[in-house]
Amino acid sequence: MKNIKKTSFLLALILFAASAFSGCAKAPEPQAGTQPSYKAVLLVPGTLGDKSFFDAANAGMQKAKSELGIETKVIEMGTDKTKYEPTFRDVCAQDWDLIISGSADMTDMFNEFSLEYPDQSFLNYDATTDAVNSNIYSVGYAANELSYLAGAVAALATTSSVSGMNPEARIGFIGGMDIPGINDFLVGYIKGAQDVNPEVKVVISYAQDFTNPGKGKELALNQYSFGADVIFSAAGGTGMGVLDAALEKGLYAIGVDSDQALLFKSSDEKKASQIITSAIKQIDMVIFNGIKAGMDGTLPVGSYKLVSFKDQGVGIARNEYYDKIMPAELKAKVDEIEKNLIDGKVAVPSIVGMPQEELDAMRDAVK
Repeated sequence: MKNIKKTSFLLALILFAASAFSGCAKAPEPQAGTQPSYKAVLLVPGTLGDKSFFDAANAGMQKAKSELGIETKVIEMGTDKTKYEPTFRDVCAQDWDLIISGSADMTDMFNEFSLEYPDQSFLNYDATTDAVNSNIYSVGYAANELSYLAGAVAALATTSSVSGMNPEARIGFIGGMDIPGINDFLVGYIKGAQDVNPEVKVVISYAQDFTNPGKGKELALNQYSFGADVIFSAAGGTGMGVLDAALEKGLYAIGVDSDQALLFKSSDEKKASQIITSAIKQIDMVIFNGIKAGMDGTLPVGSYKLVSFKDQGVGIARNEYYDKIMPAELKAKVDEIEKNLIDGKVAVPSIVGMPQEELDAMRDAVK
């Protein structure tokens, strides 16, 4: 009994001492250099899975989440445009550090809601105007320069020894809509093709829809039947149908926004092999770098930046399919043309400031 009492007394003494020590100990200091959690949200005016414009934006968000350790959210707003404004407003009322979106549908909303929510910061990763409010950072792309190089690739390939080409100098262009942002692609594409071959003809169609692959395939099949053997589509998800048509006909397409051949490599290599190249906007890096700048407090809100070949903001895909399809002498010509673009030796027209009659004349000249 005495031993039990003695043991109990010693145990109580130890517990008391431990309790007293822990009460006097300081709580761990927060680690130096840690930052509060940063939160960024992406509003998609459509749905993911286009393997192009929207998926490139999502890739930038995923890169930021994994490499910067931030909190992210991606909201797919679908194809019902009446839902865009209430969704945008709901997000603005929340505590996001950076609200991100892009496209012709979103630019006006950025400019409207940024005034209503002056304490919010916004990143418009694909702006259609250089006019910005003080809490927006807007980025545009030299789409005319990018499509100039795409046009050169198409015009070089169409009369070459590339398998499946017919003898006619005829290529195609399919736009999502007949709007300035798409026509900037068109005018560059026409000019790039004409500088390679002044006799080239361009079959031009507009789907009037960015989310209709069926319409894209229908238009592309018509163009292939009309003699175009390379088609460049600037049509978002609608362009998926153009790639389907290229596979069905055994002819060629030029992708847009992302390296579309590589995106299909694992799931449909036959389709990937019909994509000569892609005209790439570095959307993922624009979003990643914008988030990083926001975290650092250096996001240049109140400004607009046009990215081009010079700062590697745009470029064409030079992957295994490009290397296999394009003969060495044609690739050398493409490299030379790109260097001339970077060096400012080529004057590429832009839809910005272009009168309607000039655009109509360019389209008529290649009919």
